[in-house]
Amino acid sequence: MTVVDKTAREQTDSISFELELRHPPEKVWRALTDPVLLAEWLLPVAGIELDPGAAFTFKTQPFPGWDGTVSCRMLEVEAERKLSYTWVVGDMALDTVVTFTLTPTASGTRLSLVQSGFKPDQKQNFGGARYGWKMMGGKLLDLLARLP
Repeated sequence: MTVVDKTAREQTDSISFELELRHPPEKVWRALTDPVLLAEWLLPVAGIELDPGAAFTFKTQPFPGWDGTVSCRMLEVEAERKLSYTWVVGDMALDTVVTFTLTPTASGTRLSLVQSGFKPDQKQNFGGARYGWKMMGGKLLDLLARLP
């Protein structure tokens, strides 16, 4: 199981990753939606509800250039199939959409992750997000391996 960067070289407005997982969709879904599990592989989250329109926040330690906050709003929720929400980092003027798509396979689940909406002048944010998702995808793999 690896995190595969599917972003085309000329692509500048969205990043795309794919993970072939040996875990059923319901287990992967838990890792994407359970606040305790999200804190283990992505970021600590507050107020997450699986209802379109619901607002929630990821919050971590700030560092220079980022206050550690990601403001989100649920856009689309299809249990064990699709999860999409806004990903807004105000102090970076970053306003994107993160979408996870789960597809059952013979051996488990194919998880697709797309973050879209980067502007042409956000090359640094694009690169940072690409690096971050690859790193966090590795943490997700580790978490899924430990989960019953």
